[in-house]
Amino acid sequence: MTPLSWREREPRRQRGAEVVQGRTRPVCISRFLSTAFCLLISLAHAAAPSTAPQTLPPAQEQRAVAIQKNLRCPLCDTGESVAESRSDISIKMRESVREQIADGRSDSEIYTFFSQRYGNFVLLDPPKTGRNLLLWGGPLLALAGGGAALWAFLRRRGTENAAAETAHDNEPYDAYLDQVRRDTGGGGA
Repeated sequence: MTPLSWREREPRRQRGAEVVQGRTRPVCISRFLSTAFCLLISLAHAAAPSTAPQTLPPAQEQRAVAIQKNLRCPLCDTGESVAESRSDISIKMRESVREQIADGRSDSEIYTFFSQRYGNFVLLDPPKTGRNLLLWGGPLLALAGGGAALWAFLRRRGTENAAAETAHDNEPYDAYLDQVRRDTGGGGA
């Protein structure tokens, strides 16, 4: 008996193919797909942006921190500043502040950039113009109005006490009534 060749021993197996669950699949395509997948993943990893924050000189870093403390996190309900918040958007906002400072923008330009993007809500110290002027001036107006009302009340009360004293002066002197007034704190009638 002559030995069988490899083609005779495995009739289903063809050149460049492998048998998987009774079906033949070309080997070169599966290897190509797995290689392409690995290459795609490695390229995606290489193209991913680095998360290392941009380093600034100490003076610019202090300026960046001061600006970050004046910006509110748009997602935080507690009104946290961007410098204190740990949300993803706050991290991106901190990076944006550093980039803008490195580009040479002024503080007002940076605040304008964020207020145009997120509205005046993002500013912890909103501008004192327009509707915000009412919010800033309202408490001062209320305080001034309350002071004026208190002054008017005390002035009117002072004139009533003066009128009561003059009424007491017109009465004949009564020692007993004078003693009662001293004991009761000046009330009378």
